[in-house]
Amino acid sequence: MTKTRGRFQVTSMHEDTYEELAAGAKLTRAWGEQAFDGDLEGDGTVQWLMSYRRDGTARFVGLWHVTGVVGGRKGSFVMDSQGDFDGASSKGAWTIVAGSGTDELEGIRGAGGFEAARGTEATYELDVELG
Repeated sequence: MTKTRGRFQVTSMHEDTYEELAAGAKLTRAWGEQAFDGDLEGDGTVQWLMSYRRDGTARFVGLWHVTGVVGGRKGSFVMDSQGDFDGASSKGAWTIVAGSGTDELEGIRGAGGFEAARGTEATYELDVELG
């Protein structure tokens, strides 16, 4: 496994409530785009489903599609993700979806995570094995 590290910039983010729950809780769908730099260079898109609690914290699950270069190889792959928003920052875990790699990233496997303070910058780590 090779450890990749870096940052990503959130370049767009949107969120819509699809169901209001009791006492101020809600369910939302969020989506956005990112620009990755570091050991992973490229662009990403994400779709989130989020469950907000009454206190404004949330649990989220989502799918990311990343297109770029990892370890000198170009292609794309999909990651599933889950994590928590504590009201000020988000922290999540990623797993590369088996069989989702394309082009020179066909066969890529791995897992990692990210941390993002409220705002547009985040850090990531992703342990990958290139097929």
